[in-house]
Amino acid sequence: MRILNICAYTWEIGGPARIIYDHTTEVLKQGHQVDILSPMTPGDEMYPAPEGARLFPVARTTPVSNYYREFSIEMYRFLRHHIHEYDVIHMHGIWHFGSLVPFLIPNNAVKVITIHGLLDKWAVAHHKWKKDIVTLLYQKKILGKADLIQINNTDEEADVIRYLGYRPKNMVIVPNGMKLSEYSNLPAKGSFRAKHQVAEDEQVVLFMARLNIKKGLDLLLPAFKQVEKQLPKATLFLAGGDDGYQQETEDFIRKNNLQNRIKLVGLLTDSAKKEALADADVFVLPSYSEGFSIAVLEAMTSKVPAIVSDRVGFGDYIKRYDAAFLTPLTSDGVAGGLLKILQDKAYAQDLANRAYKMVTENFDIRNVANQLLEEYKKVRKN
Repeated sequence: MRILNICAYTWEIGGPARIIYDHTTEVLKQGHQVDILSPMTPGDEMYPAPEGARLFPVARTTPVSNYYREFSIEMYRFLRHHIHEYDVIHMHGIWHFGSLVPFLIPNNAVKVITIHGLLDKWAVAHHKWKKDIVTLLYQKKILGKADLIQINNTDEEADVIRYLGYRPKNMVIVPNGMKLSEYSNLPAKGSFRAKHQVAEDEQVVLFMARLNIKKGLDLLLPAFKQVEKQLPKATLFLAGGDDGYQQETEDFIRKNNLQNRIKLVGLLTDSAKKEALADADVFVLPSYSEGFSIAVLEAMTSKVPAIVSDRVGFGDYIKRYDAAFLTPLTSDGVAGGLLKILQDKAYAQDLANRAYKMVTENFDIRNVANQLLEEYKKVRKN
């Protein structure tokens, strides 16, 4: 098959780029062709393409793209000239131009949409007026026209049904996966601590996500303030690029004199990310809304005990395996989870072991990639 993924394929976008990378790596091994079409703006750092895949970056068209996500005349031109070359067009996410344009150009390709959690109640309420306009103009229509809608879990199934008012027959649950081997041998402990002058007897709390309100930073920051009073040797590292909440974060740190206990270290990639995971005592993501958090899977595969909300995209699995401290979406809840894990080493180790078991039994990318390929084949038109 000839497959085209459409996604903002950058380090900043996080999980979806990683998902495409891992899935593509497996699909290429089976002899399929995979291309990636990515809108971008100057300064974006493109995620690497797997060897054998082609990456086509196209410029976003400003100022329209500032209001209508990913709008790109170059993308339209690319698809107008090349869409007939593909058997499958896989669109990642909704509400943006990339999920619309394949329906505007006549073609026989199978059209697949992965929701990526964007119909969650919190996500829909964010910039609701824009989404109301997009819904009125086309969003429900194209979901109905898609040959396949990929969702990751039963929560997302309920979100789609609530949004459309019915269960589309073309919707399937296929979770995202992880290339587990990449996290089987982490760097030696101590590198991250040495770079950031953290002593061995200090505790590292790791948040690894974009600095966006939806990631629960408004809960984590006051929660850590509580924790720091009881555990003055704990340090919170915020590893992610600014996505609208960095100024509020810096203001909180300054007002509460936490400059020595909360560190912004920016986006961590490749070896730097693995060094942070190797040295972390706990990973925390009290998110309001996630499609399927690859960052949480990376932490769990690295055997780091985690504190997460049940909105990270696989809360049902976490509950079944008791694989993380599931925090309520309150500062007190997050603080309680941090204190429990940091003060009870046996509990933390048990959590980490159960989480690793959950990941290896359910989210190996080799199995997940084959599931999605089979779904492509079922709806293929020729």
